[in-house]
Amino acid sequence: MNAQINLRQTPASELRGVWLTNIDSDVLFERDRLKSSLQRLDELNFNTIYPAVWNWGYTLYPSKVAAKVIGRSLDPTPGLKGRDILKEIVDVGHQKGLTVIPWFEFGFMAPADSLLAKNRPQWLTSRSDGTRIVKEGTHNRVWLNPFRPEVQQFIQDLIVEIVRNYNIDGIQFDDHFGLPSELGYDAYTVALYKKEHRGKAPSKNFKDPEWVSWRANKITQFMKRVFTAIKATKKNCLVSVAPNPQRFSYDFFLADWQKWERMGIIEDLVLQIYRDDLNVFISELEYPEVKAAKSHIPVSVGILAGLKNRSVPMQQIQTQVQKVRDRNFAGVSFFFYETLWNMSKEKSQERQTAFQKIFPTPTAYPNLLAGWKPFS
Repeated sequence: MNAQINLRQTPASELRGVWLTNIDSDVLFERDRLKSSLQRLDELNFNTIYPAVWNWGYTLYPSKVAAKVIGRSLDPTPGLKGRDILKEIVDVGHQKGLTVIPWFEFGFMAPADSLLAKNRPQWLTSRSDGTRIVKEGTHNRVWLNPFRPEVQQFIQDLIVEIVRNYNIDGIQFDDHFGLPSELGYDAYTVALYKKEHRGKAPSKNFKDPEWVSWRANKITQFMKRVFTAIKATKKNCLVSVAPNPQRFSYDFFLADWQKWERMGIIEDLVLQIYRDDLNVFISELEYPEVKAAKSHIPVSVGILAGLKNRSVPMQQIQTQVQKVRDRNFAGVSFFFYETLWNMSKEKSQERQTAFQKIFPTPTAYPNLLAGWKPFS
């Protein structure tokens, strides 16, 4: 029955993506393994990859910008030494017909003990009580202050460096391109706020609507600046964003993607809807801002294929893909490569066969710049 449902006519274009990361995954750390992984994705009719390029306070490609600011041009992991994995991914990916959109995974976030945090303490932001550490799972993170000109310049320089030096199809950001809403109380930001509010200090309540909107607007201005810089460097480089649903993105990360979309500074939206409850999953697909975005740009849905300690059954993945297709979204992307079939309670071969049924024939990537039209 499932096979029948999934084998309905394949759309003329459909995003079939997967994120490649260096967290809980070693797909990037061996040249041959990387190559065979991209080949397998191509054989299974995937068409888009989102490889992480900025993580753990380091770049995953040799970077002059990082060398200057951080003191290291490349993440020190042994498997990356003497390699340019981004060039490898672009070369092999394009040979296989894959769309390559590097993912700026950490955004303004960095590990608390990173060289970047140690070398640039004045760049970090804090809560109203002066503390800086934000827990992410068991990890201690700090956040670069997205309102500081030097921080903005550094992040923009990294992005432009990638766009200029690699034959990429686009670049992707997510909620980490915002800021946890409890932060923003460092001296620099408070002074900036006061300057724009006749000396009045920001609210001690970090959820105060005016204080949230002031910070979110500043991040939107920076997002616009980055969009302009990308387009000035390579006008056919797509700007993609993979955020959480709007309410969460805005309230928790000051990332107002609904506004970015309305301003025309997003050309590809991949909404992360990592939910096990099918009713909750479906309700997230039905929000007005999601429907509005779908009428302007390709909107796809990020589906959880599993995490290191959490296996997601293939049945759930198939059902979620079907619900997305039923509503004429532009496609799906899976988080993350390692859990497609390597890290799972189900047998690897069974899962690969199931993906073969989901994507029985090749199809084109839905590209706004190539005259993509919304599905009616």
